[in-house]
Amino acid sequence: MPETMTRVGHGAFADSRAAERYWMILAILVLLAPAVCYGILAWGNPMPVNSPGFWRIAQLRATSVTVILVVAWCQGLATVAFQTITNNRIITPSIMGFESLYRLIQTSIVFFFGTTGLTSMNSMGQYLMQVGLMVALAALLYGRLLQSERTNIHQTLLLGIVIGTGFGGLSTYMQNLLNPSAFDILSARLIGNISNADVSQLTVAIPLAVVAGGLLLAMSRTLDVLGLGRDAAIGLGVDHRRNSLVILMLTAVLMAVSTSLVGPMSFLGFLVAMTAYQLSDTHEHLFVLPMAWLVGVVILGGAYFTLRHIFYATGSVGIIIEAVGGTFFLIHLLRKGRL
Repeated sequence: MPETMTRVGHGAFADSRAAERYWMILAILVLLAPAVCYGILAWGNPMPVNSPGFWRIAQLRATSVTVILVVAWCQGLATVAFQTITNNRIITPSIMGFESLYRLIQTSIVFFFGTTGLTSMNSMGQYLMQVGLMVALAALLYGRLLQSERTNIHQTLLLGIVIGTGFGGLSTYMQNLLNPSAFDILSARLIGNISNADVSQLTVAIPLAVVAGGLLLAMSRTLDVLGLGRDAAIGLGVDHRRNSLVILMLTAVLMAVSTSLVGPMSFLGFLVAMTAYQLSDTHEHLFVLPMAWLVGVVILGGAYFTLRHIFYATGSVGIIIEAVGGTFFLIHLLRKGRL
């Protein structure tokens, strides 16, 4: 075995066998993720491969593949980092009220401007507004971490839950006042769906996701230390409060990009993070984060491929993700016995 592999096996992993298992699984995912993406592009394509007609049809599906890559990147990295900061592998960034704020924005547009408001309003402007409001909400909540030494992350999370509940209640009130046709159109937007994304939004979503996710990867070693707990991190010379704030803000940007792009997918992040932890079998984020992205691509892409090209259904992929993710969440919670 090469010297580098032996060193990694005794550092990030329990032993060399665990390191070999990690690289083997990663190699499988590296092959499987592109295969899923290619399947979305090629399955059911009536034109011969490499013909001009084949690629013209594939280009029509390329937006969906790009959206899957972006959403998997955002949800995977954001959830792993968030769970490290909160020292809890059950909760996800969704509890901070991002999805409730998305529902409130979409409901308000239909309530005040009618169903034509969803289509007549500039897609890019609407996307930037949603991302900006979500990041502003995160800044408001996370800013409390620097205001007082007595304020801790769990108090901030509780505040986020209360605010999210308030947003949800206001959204429900306005939805009850809508006519049935408007409510049906709105309901389709409130479930996570790859089709919700507009190709023009990717010009903003991709740079934001790459920068925020890249910074999280660059802070992998800091995440490792923060995962040891507040006292241990401070003892090792890490500014726990300030680094936690930076990571939480990067997480907020990733969640805002993903939610504003396709809508709420509450259990996608949990499902991806849980699977990545199990497959990685290490606490070092430099290895867990890439695994989370590849797992997210396979899960989300696989669900989309199954829905569209196996069952030939036109429904939302978010329904499959929520059903499967919710089931695994309950099983994991019952086995763990606590939050």
